[in-house]
Amino acid sequence: MAFYYAGNAGAGGFEWQSPEGDHVDLDFDGKPVLRYVMPTLDESSEEKRNDTFKPYHHVFSPNGETLLTKGPGGLFPHHRGLFYGFNKITYGDDKKCDTWHCTGKTFQSHEEVVEQKADDDSASQIVAIDWHGQDGEVFAHERREIDVQRAEHNGVEGWQIDFASHLETADGEPIHLDGDPQHAGFQFRATQKVPDETAKQTYYVRTDGKGKPGDYRNWNHDDPAAKGNAENENRPWNALSFVVDGERYTVVYLDHPSNPKPSRYSERDYGRFGSYFVADVTKDEPLDVKYRIWVQPGEMTVDECAALSQQFISK
Repeated sequence: MAFYYAGNAGAGGFEWQSPEGDHVDLDFDGKPVLRYVMPTLDESSEEKRNDTFKPYHHVFSPNGETLLTKGPGGLFPHHRGLFYGFNKITYGDDKKCDTWHCTGKTFQSHEEVVEQKADDDSASQIVAIDWHGQDGEVFAHERREIDVQRAEHNGVEGWQIDFASHLETADGEPIHLDGDPQHAGFQFRATQKVPDETAKQTYYVRTDGKGKPGDYRNWNHDDPAAKGNAENENRPWNALSFVVDGERYTVVYLDHPSNPKPSRYSERDYGRFGSYFVADVTKDEPLDVKYRIWVQPGEMTVDECAALSQQFISK
């Protein structure tokens, strides 16, 4: 593994730790912020394969004491942390694959940590990830970038996490990305403790107000003309409020207007939410997307979430 590291050698601020096995951690003031999980595919058993078929980022609470995201296993074992993929991909000579569930021989492989930087105020990471198709062959190269800041919003400190992806065809052949709101795009999945213990306390904040626990909405891919689809399309933001270990947290998902549209949203009470889109990747037109995730303790209002969205889209 080759990677460039510029870090803060002291106890304060952000600091990348040395890689340990299948992951590398980012700390802030000595406590965890993110964990990039970069497994090597292990096909010795179905369980091992499921545990190692995609890289992703774990997210910790702003006080560094609670892991907020899910890894392998549990409800829907393919969900994990901050992750990105599509369940209906066509590439090459009409080949099909699914980098969401990573079925058959399909998987995403961590290839390299290209760069890591950290100082008192922010940290960033660039990683190279290959997408493997129905026969295990590489059909796409991804460059994934994470930028993190410790920020304050309305007097509450939290993590501002920017996610950016650059996807290009590996062999010059076109790639068609498709899926549905539950199984494609860029999404956040809360820890398994949510479905096991606190799903009934989960609610969403949307542009039209605060939802009730148990009220979650999804763009209906079986009926594109369905009533309610318009509200679940092209949202500038969506917010998940959930409880872990007796503490409530809010995660705001911010979609940049430059991303492909329409973007179609999905929500679940167990804490998986996000959006997907349909797009084509060609030799001359790679795909670039960018999102922002805000993580803080406590609850948030519509106005507070909307202010974060305005700040993001003004970049």
